[in-house]
Amino acid sequence: MPAKTTLDDRAVPVEAVTPLIRGVGVLWRLTEAGGTLSASGLERATGLARSTVDRIASTLARMGYVRLDGRDVILTPRVMELGNAYLAALGLPALLTSHADALADELDESVSLAVADRDGIRFIHQATRRRAMSLSFRIGDLLPAERTAPGPLFATEWTAAEWQTWRERRATDPEDRGFPAVPPQPHPSPDEDFERRAARARKDGWALDDQLIEPGLVAVSVPVRDPRAGGRIACVANVVSHTSRHTAADLRDTLLSRLRATVAKMEHELREAPQPQSQSQRGAAPAGLTGLAAWTGASKQELGREFVESLARGLTVLTAFGEGRTELTLTDVARATGLARATARRALITYEHLGLVRQSGNRAFALTPRVLSLGFPPLSRTSLPRIATPHLTELATRVHESTSLAVLTPSGDEIQYTARAATGRVMSVDVTVGTRLPAYATSLGRVLLADLPPADRHVGPLSPLTPHTTTDPATLTTTLDDVRKQGYALVDEELEAGLRSVAVPVRDRTGRVVAALNVAMHAARRSVEECVREVLPELMETAGRVEADLRVAGRFARVGVE
Repeated sequence: MPAKTTLDDRAVPVEAVTPLIRGVGVLWRLTEAGGTLSASGLERATGLARSTVDRIASTLARMGYVRLDGRDVILTPRVMELGNAYLAALGLPALLTSHADALADELDESVSLAVADRDGIRFIHQATRRRAMSLSFRIGDLLPAERTAPGPLFATEWTAAEWQTWRERRATDPEDRGFPAVPPQPHPSPDEDFERRAARARKDGWALDDQLIEPGLVAVSVPVRDPRAGGRIACVANVVSHTSRHTAADLRDTLLSRLRATVAKMEHELREAPQPQSQSQRGAAPAGLTGLAAWTGASKQELGREFVESLARGLTVLTAFGEGRTELTLTDVARATGLARATARRALITYEHLGLVRQSGNRAFALTPRVLSLGFPPLSRTSLPRIATPHLTELATRVHESTSLAVLTPSGDEIQYTARAATGRVMSVDVTVGTRLPAYATSLGRVLLADLPPADRHVGPLSPLTPHTTTDPATLTTTLDDVRKQGYALVDEELEAGLRSVAVPVRDRTGRVVAALNVAMHAARRSVEECVREVLPELMETAGRVEADLRVAGRFARVGVE
């Protein structure tokens, strides 16, 4: 007899991996809760035993997908590698997002790209405007098709079976509570209204949303068709505004033509892109996950029953997909992950049941947009301070000194603190988030200034803040060149008497320095030599961890530095 999942009443295949189903369920519930739930909250949300929740949380923490903070289980940026695998395999963000961003700048309105996900739409890119009233949807959010502008366009390609699935969902979920990203409300219109909207969209080639999601929100959408796939809809480009700026009719009359022009550019990109190759044409999938068996074995040895090996191995299967690996056979997956074919096969069977993987023909598998539901939405608008804070806290605990993150202000002559972790010492460095200090006299500022070309270094007047402050421009230039070469800055009592600090850069995916991390202390506690010998390695290790999270989080989403 088929087994039953603890998440719903559907029968699951006998060969499905139950721990993997449960682990995915925990990630779903964390995502729906905004990224944080207590263990007891997860117990209630999933229906799993507390001991099972604890084991899953320990395994996900070992993988770096969550961190455990007291009673809470918190999603970390590392979990975004699952959604990144889907977006990289899809290929559309890499080809089209620059055009969406340019249109958002031109119109000064939010622009998004969405793909079809069963009878809903899921966002794969957002270019938002910074306003008091602006688009709040995130990459990975799922919306019901009938309450959006892209929905009728996707519905033009639905089969009779897909229409029936949509009707059944409407009947069983009359308030759209299965879509956490939208406000629940009774369906305002009968099924026939959406059917008429889809028929109109088929005729017009565009569609409107006139406050269907919530009052005040309007949108216009145009399909982006893939010439390589017979003109089928690859995604939909969507311009969103508020009724305080545009009515739905205004969007149609004033912005639709410019949206269509951008879509034409997107379709040109797709036309010129290389044709997707079969796996046999590309050759073997890269074995980029070598050492998995050794890692899981060591984790099991260390954590014992608290490490669910089948969950860890199963999640790794999703990361086998990516750029150039849109479709993989069972053999490809096994080769890329280092898993036995039988293990990879059971994971794929499980994912197909959960709707995360689909069979794409020729015995190959592909990820579905539902992979974005595994932690991506609540983290897709994260910031560098949010990423860095847990790492700063751990560093402060290890070195027993205050740690900080800072960026250069727009003027370039000051730093601004954006994250802090204080120590519990009686005498400690007391600086609050938001504080600004002169860049030239701080270790954080010198790291940031050192990454700039000499002509772009605006340090302002070099005032003597203490008897040790560097005030000679030539000496400061030499110091900054040395900082750039050695990769760190150490400032000894130049900002304030008795204050000593060491800082290192934080680099983004391109290698550009976007922030700096430091450890600050009273000069009596550590000599300059001890700072370099004891603190600097810990600081560099922490910066590396922040950069690793930043690389994952920033691959397809914007990460604010403040």
